[in-house]
Amino acid sequence: MINYVWFCMILAGVITSASKGQIHLVTEGILKGSEQAVVVSIGLVGIISFWSGMMKIAQDAGLMKTTARILGPLARRLFPDVPVHHRAMGSLLLAMSANLLGLGNACTPLGLRAMGDLQELNKDKERASDAMCTFMAVTSSSLTVIPTTIIALRLTHGSATPTDIIGPIIVATTCSTLAAIAVDRILRKFS
Repeated sequence: MINYVWFCMILAGVITSASKGQIHLVTEGILKGSEQAVVVSIGLVGIISFWSGMMKIAQDAGLMKTTARILGPLARRLFPDVPVHHRAMGSLLLAMSANLLGLGNACTPLGLRAMGDLQELNKDKERASDAMCTFMAVTSSSLTVIPTTIIALRLTHGSATPTDIIGPIIVATTCSTLAAIAVDRILRKFS
């Protein structure tokens, strides 16, 4: 579906520029956009590598397990259907900890593993369980304390103070996570 949306947007741009007799703008836009994508990507590689290394050190030092231990009581309330000592609870806690620490794409494998473990507990294999829906809501809203990707983007684009975004990000992601949990609880009552 999204491919059709992108195709329509590109087609509309080409038709608009052709109708105005400025088709050369499409070529210029493609070339400038491609150049900018390479510049941003190369700039991000170093920063993300650094932060991934820092997070690996934090993980090896036990920070993720400590964060998971701190999140344990909250997770038990968010996911009452998941047994405390089941591997799904551990997967949920690791994925939530990775999101909290701003690991970005590194969270994806942990989230997939958590979903797989939740699917094992799911009685109706054709429909997402309440725990799966809650997990999607919480990870999509993504409460983040260290927004490494955004810091990297700000640094790449020449920000003098790339970490100034941490406070607003914590406030914004806290609000989005609380809203996601509230909506999840409201929708659970209707199902």
